[in-house]
Amino acid sequence: MTESVQHNWYKSNFEEFENSLNGEANSSIHTLRRSALEIFERTGFPTNRNEEWRYTNVSQITKTNFKLPLKSIFASVSKKDIEQFIIDKSSSHFLVFVDGFFAEELSSLQSLPNGVIVENLSHALISNRVTNELGFNAKSEDSPFNALNAAFIQDGVFISIPDNVEMESTMYCLFLSSGNVSPVAIHTRNLIRVGKHSTCTVVEYYTCLQESVYLTNTVTEISLDEGAQLNHTKLQRESEKAFHIGTMHVNQKTTSNLTSNSIALGGTIVRNNVLSTLDGEGSECTLNGLSLATGQQLIDNHTTIDHAKPNCPSHELYKSILDQRSRGVFNGKIFVRKDAQKTDAKQTNKTLLLSDDATIDTKPQLEIFADDVKCTHGATVGQLDANQIFYLRSRGFSKEQARDTLTTAFANDVIDRINNEQLREKLYPMIFDKLHSGRLTEEQI
Repeated sequence: MTESVQHNWYKSNFEEFENSLNGEANSSIHTLRRSALEIFERTGFPTNRNEEWRYTNVSQITKTNFKLPLKSIFASVSKKDIEQFIIDKSSSHFLVFVDGFFAEELSSLQSLPNGVIVENLSHALISNRVTNELGFNAKSEDSPFNALNAAFIQDGVFISIPDNVEMESTMYCLFLSSGNVSPVAIHTRNLIRVGKHSTCTVVEYYTCLQESVYLTNTVTEISLDEGAQLNHTKLQRESEKAFHIGTMHVNQKTTSNLTSNSIALGGTIVRNNVLSTLDGEGSECTLNGLSLATGQQLIDNHTTIDHAKPNCPSHELYKSILDQRSRGVFNGKIFVRKDAQKTDAKQTNKTLLLSDDATIDTKPQLEIFADDVKCTHGATVGQLDANQIFYLRSRGFSKEQARDTLTTAFANDVIDRINNEQLREKLYPMIFDKLHSGRLTEEQI
């Protein structure tokens, strides 16, 4: 579609969406929607002329006429359908969203501590639990996809943890595409706030019931108050015909601690934006990422850690395994502002290429405006070590077994950093299956 046709398509979708809102069209949240649509109409989709999208061509997305899904779609999804996606069957905190809408009958929320709120965003909006927080961290001006998400805000996860609460159970959020209608655009918006000296663990799992063409455009905004701790994992295992654009924007106050894990396995074009602002002295940020791509998949990871205050450490490790004709992108930025003295930041990107046709564009960056800091960054790109393969084969391994063993060990360096044991046990076979299926496909070509 041309740029004007793009605008007309989404504008007509917005008008249809607006007509379905009834009285809500006069609410403050709808003012945010209208403003976001205007921003998108001005900017349009990014192109390769935009430096931030230089290596990621989204023309396949712009040429597809995505429709908004209907809320009645998930009526055909049963508890049996989602059993395969349950990570911890003993968990009492499990929210399910089908095609962007909360499915209460498939969810379970029990035994929440006093003051803790875990619900779907649309209910939180009706209850006036959310005021000016939406768009405070992830602004529509930051990205056309942020703007598109804000324009079509309907549902997502809302988690609010008050001060001095330790959440022992993990909160699992399953975002499922039914594939009943294609192509659709799913714009989920998630809001997580953790109070002073509180702790919690959240898992976002994006997947599908069947292979189909759709767009997941999701935004997660997180606020961590003084001394708050959040362990957050995003697992993306969607249809390999699907497009996934995900943004997570975190604001961290004094002595807060964020650990974020990103696992990307599915999708034909995937873009993950992770941004954390260390906005309080002594706050700490750890970003871990693993991408596995086969066929002609493209997985693009853009990360930004903004050291705005002094005495803040950050740690970042992103790994990619690329096979066949797949492509990877890593763009990691570390900003150290003028007043952020005593910053200690480490960034590492490692890529394993399993095919001569696989490629990676990696660009680790440091921008330092303070003079008393310790910052390191680096990137390595390589293939499997022939000596290690020879050693394993001399011990009775086949060539395929040696390959799978070494690549799995490379991946597990990231998986082992996840603190959720049940999730780790689910991920190990997922990683192996992805690598093994890629090898089988390659042999068939």
